[in-house]
Amino acid sequence: MVLKKKKEVQVAAFVLDHQKLERLHSFSDAEGQNLASVLLHCALLTDGIQQIHCIKQIVALLEKMDTSVLCDPMVKNCLEILGFIFLSLDIKNPLKKVLASSLNGLPEPHIAEVTQSFVACLTEELKTTDLSQYRKTMDNLASCMENINIGKSCVNILLEEALQFLQRSILEIEKESRKLSGNHIVQTRLMHDLLMGVKVSMMLIQKIEENIQENIWNRLDCPAWQSMCGLLTTFICFLNNEDLLQTIQTTAGLAAVLFMKTMLEPAEKLPCLISDLLCGSLKCSDIPPWFVDSCGNLCSAELSDSVLLFLCHGALAMLEWKNNNMGHNAEKLLLDIARTLLTLSTRLKDSAMAASLSRVVTIWTNVALDVLQSSSINLKFSLNGNSDTAGKMLEYVYAHWEHPMDAVRHQTKLIFKNVLQIHQATVKGSIDLKVDPFFLHLTDSLLNLEWHVKGKYSSLGCLVECIGIECILAVDKTIPAQILSVMSDQSFAPYASDLLEIMFVNHKKHLTSILEGNTWIDSWHETWVSPLLLILCDGNAEQAMYVTDYYLPKLLKCSPESMNYMIKILQTSAESNVGSCSTRGALGALMACLRTARAHGHLQFTDILHGGLVSIGCIKQGLVHQHDQVRIDALGLLCESHRSTEAISLEEMHLIQFFIRYNLNSQSPAVRQQICSLLKKLFCRIYESSQTAHKMQQAKSKQDLVKNSVTWDPLMTLQRYKDFMSSVCSILFGALFPGSSHPTRFTALTLLGIISEIFPILDGQSQELFQISQEVDPARVQSLVHCFASTFEEVKILAFDLLMKLHPARPYFQDPEKLQPLFEVAMQLSKSTKPYDCVTASYLLNFLIHQKNLLKINFKNDLFLKTFHLDVNLSADPVEGNTLTVIKYLLQNLEREILQAEKSLLQAAASFPMYGRVHCITGALHHLSLTNMTQISEWKELVEKLIGISYKLSAVVSPVVQSSSPEGLIPMDIDLDATERLQSILLEIQPCDSNDYFMESKLMKEHCSLECGDETTANMNSEIIGDEQQTCEVTAQMVLVCCWRSMKEISLLLGKLCQLLPLEAYPGPDALITVEQVKDIGEYFKHHLLKSRHRGAFELSYAGFVKLTEVLSRCNNENLHKLPQQWLYNVLEEIKSSDPSSKLCATRRSAGIPFYIQALLASEPKKSKTGLLKITMQELIHLASPSNAPPTTIPQVHALNILRALFKDTRLGENIIPYVSDGMRAAVLGFTSSVWAVRNSSTLLFSTLITRIFGVKRGKDENSKKNST
Repeated sequence: MVLKKKKEVQVAAFVLDHQKLERLHSFSDAEGQNLASVLLHCALLTDGIQQIHCIKQIVALLEKMDTSVLCDPMVKNCLEILGFIFLSLDIKNPLKKVLASSLNGLPEPHIAEVTQSFVACLTEELKTTDLSQYRKTMDNLASCMENINIGKSCVNILLEEALQFLQRSILEIEKESRKLSGNHIVQTRLMHDLLMGVKVSMMLIQKIEENIQENIWNRLDCPAWQSMCGLLTTFICFLNNEDLLQTIQTTAGLAAVLFMKTMLEPAEKLPCLISDLLCGSLKCSDIPPWFVDSCGNLCSAELSDSVLLFLCHGALAMLEWKNNNMGHNAEKLLLDIARTLLTLSTRLKDSAMAASLSRVVTIWTNVALDVLQSSSINLKFSLNGNSDTAGKMLEYVYAHWEHPMDAVRHQTKLIFKNVLQIHQATVKGSIDLKVDPFFLHLTDSLLNLEWHVKGKYSSLGCLVECIGIECILAVDKTIPAQILSVMSDQSFAPYASDLLEIMFVNHKKHLTSILEGNTWIDSWHETWVSPLLLILCDGNAEQAMYVTDYYLPKLLKCSPESMNYMIKILQTSAESNVGSCSTRGALGALMACLRTARAHGHLQFTDILHGGLVSIGCIKQGLVHQHDQVRIDALGLLCESHRSTEAISLEEMHLIQFFIRYNLNSQSPAVRQQICSLLKKLFCRIYESSQTAHKMQQAKSKQDLVKNSVTWDPLMTLQRYKDFMSSVCSILFGALFPGSSHPTRFTALTLLGIISEIFPILDGQSQELFQISQEVDPARVQSLVHCFASTFEEVKILAFDLLMKLHPARPYFQDPEKLQPLFEVAMQLSKSTKPYDCVTASYLLNFLIHQKNLLKINFKNDLFLKTFHLDVNLSADPVEGNTLTVIKYLLQNLEREILQAEKSLLQAAASFPMYGRVHCITGALHHLSLTNMTQISEWKELVEKLIGISYKLSAVVSPVVQSSSPEGLIPMDIDLDATERLQSILLEIQPCDSNDYFMESKLMKEHCSLECGDETTANMNSEIIGDEQQTCEVTAQMVLVCCWRSMKEISLLLGKLCQLLPLEAYPGPDALITVEQVKDIGEYFKHHLLKSRHRGAFELSYAGFVKLTEVLSRCNNENLHKLPQQWLYNVLEEIKSSDPSSKLCATRRSAGIPFYIQALLASEPKKSKTGLLKITMQELIHLASPSNAPPTTIPQVHALNILRALFKDTRLGENIIPYVSDGMRAAVLGFTSSVWAVRNSSTLLFSTLITRIFGVKRGKDENSKKNST
């Protein structure tokens, strides 16, 4: 358990203008004690908390005033300013709530004066015509009606003005939203303003119904009535407007029914009117003229599915269903709503609408339960479990209880539970539920279902709560064992454990009610505990693990006394059944039970040892057991505790040291992950416990409580903790020796990182507490630096992060002589032909960048003197200056290498593949803070150069990755006959190159020193001689790796540079990248994603393009914001056109086209209507479906490949689900095509959809891959 720190309350102070301050000053007295003086003092404060205290003083002064003083001009001015303050405060400001609650306590005579001042201020607010102020006025109306009685009186007085304001503001906001279609950020803000307007309109009408007995404004010529008719018309328009957010449409449905209920007389007509609307049988002659004028769209046209749903929701939520207030017509309306909803369930496929429908059906079942409390016999018959309505409700549950959306599945459970309760209410008192035919039939049908049906578990749980577990066990006593057997699959474990918990809790309740004393427990143990122990001892690993995680804690919570029963049985067989590498045995089961019991507070470690439950030797045996999970459970027994401050005993410390020595080199990633997680809990407990001990030691020193030292010495405990943590650090640093295995290094570095997080380096920290900085010496720092040489990047990351955390405490690298060789090594590695070397170089450079003396060292060695000036770089922030200098130096080297690569790409691939330099530049930018940059002009110049050099490098390597056969582009056979046969192929793919390397097969010699301006001959020797004078061939693979990795790094660099763009609509002069540069980068990505053939190239161009689209989706610049939409429409048109001149790749699963469209769609804001996704899916489904006479199959192939990528993209989430059925149809029909490409793409799409529908089969290998960190 971790204690959460309390958040500091931030209160924004209010500010008055000069004129109001002068008014207060003119009324204040010399002593500063009158109302005006206190209010003036309050207004001049800058701290919101202090203003809250002042407000309370002001209200206290008002309460003490005599009523005769209220007419004083000073008091009136102060009250007016108080009203202004209330309305000027933000709705979430605590000051507003304090002022409201304080004014609510004023005496009755004062209320009238305060109300008058509030009315004057609110009147001015309601007159505003500024669109940007509408939301503030709406918030103030809501605050007046919610928080303050004076505000409610004001709104009642200003009812006409409030209604007119709401009508005007809602219409103008909706109009402005339509104008800004496509600008998602501004449009979303306006949508939320619109939603607030609808909510405030509802609140206003509801408060009127509460506070006004006689609706004197209910006249056709009354302005308030006309405004209400206008608002009702607007709400009906919103119901039919598919461009609005669904929450607005839903709220408009609620508001429409509320307004109808308020305006229609007599109220008994409303249920019939809504029934006729839902059934489409409304006659205009039966309704008042104002209703026809306001709701003409509902009367004259057939209602869409969404409008029907929103009206049903509005009727269920807004009408008075309880106590039969609406008469018998309400019962007919209830049944009509049920029929409408069940009909809609077969037609609504959109995921958001399906979720809304499930919620409305749940609301209907709740309303039905309320109505049944005072309903007629006919309604009870119509809602009985055997009725047609209940049967269809159950069919809805069965059809949706495994819906892909969690929200729908949750609602189906509630619906099923309510249907059972509805049946109970209809047969209440007439039959015993245990022999009720409906429940008996339902029980049989559920038990006959296979256990792989997830909906079965929640439904059985509801049934057990209704009729009891004894009916289930009477059918089959082995049901608990059957459910436990299902728990070998993690996807079923939560469902199964929840059902079992309901069952054994119900069973315990039943047994204790019929048996006396503890005689019940033996029968209960036989049913629920014995199957558990059998699985823990001899069950398969997955089943035992999930039973331990999900089932055992719930069982112990229900019956803690069962722990002793389990331990007694397991101890008996632990010596003979210790388990093996494949089974836990009784020893493993014992460790699992003890761990769970301690973690949930049922046992203390002292009880385990001194109570004789288990010996130290037994725990040691578990810590080095052959079975991974037994070792983890034994470690969990030591690390996990119910109390975060529980002290760690010496026995625990020795056992932890014993475990770490033998388990750092675990080969399983999942086991390493669990080891680190458990030890983190232990270290957190040591930290919390040491803090507690330190506080007690300080208190003891002050109070000199000698008697406490007899029982517990805090200082001794702190020293034990320091010694223990020091020994752990020694073990971990010792594991980083040269040649240590990857698992050992990974585990040791992870644990050291955890220790550095939990025990941070703080100035002025007490020496009594453990500090990791004391454990770090030069040799250990060198060990961490050597970890950069690991071929595993996660080891480099862990070592770098740890060095950064230890850096403030270690002066080791302040010595100039130690930095120079590291920098030279980093620069050498950055041009290595081994890809992992450039990653090492990047981490080394990033580490060196954070050293203050880096520039001094380089200048001392005359490394940068030709280009950079010492005073400029040293005057700036060290990290920024170092980063700028290192990037410039890398850029200079990269420019020289690109010039050489333009002359011979073969030479570049063999000697300086360039991608390493770009990778190091991107890495340096990743660790740079963009908020406090000082050298703006230099950075702008550098960014421009980086973009230019990226384009230049791309031009060099793109011919290879855009080739139709990039994997074998260079002929390596030196036989002349073979070379001649390849010339025709090479000529077809020949890019622009300054030499003739595409015209002949060749090898070349690499010289040790390459001059940038050297001329290279066209024909070179057929070997490359390295530093060791060894001959090696330049293979096609080397050239390909050089090219596609260069493309990858260019894309990531450009994506990073795009993130430098500020989100403002018009970037200021300090922006490091311009709008035009971002547009150019977008065109670059578009070109390469649509033209590249090599998967590595376009996949990693996609990574950079995603960064760009994310920036564009958040940008307020309208031209940039609309770019993704324009690009999407253009590529869809090109796919549809089937133009022979199109350069889109139709092979290689459409190459980068699916990635391009994925990035554009994923950038669409999640809370929007996902219009781009809908348009795209409709187009692709249409193209993917076979037609009678297609001019070409290329668009169909593209569509199938793009659909496959979209269905695999998890970021699209539930929004893609409605198109699964159409996608499946297109895939199956594609099998009938006579073209192989269509059949192949259809097969791939079909496979993806099967995975999307049924999930991925999780075997042991897949689980291992998932945790391969």
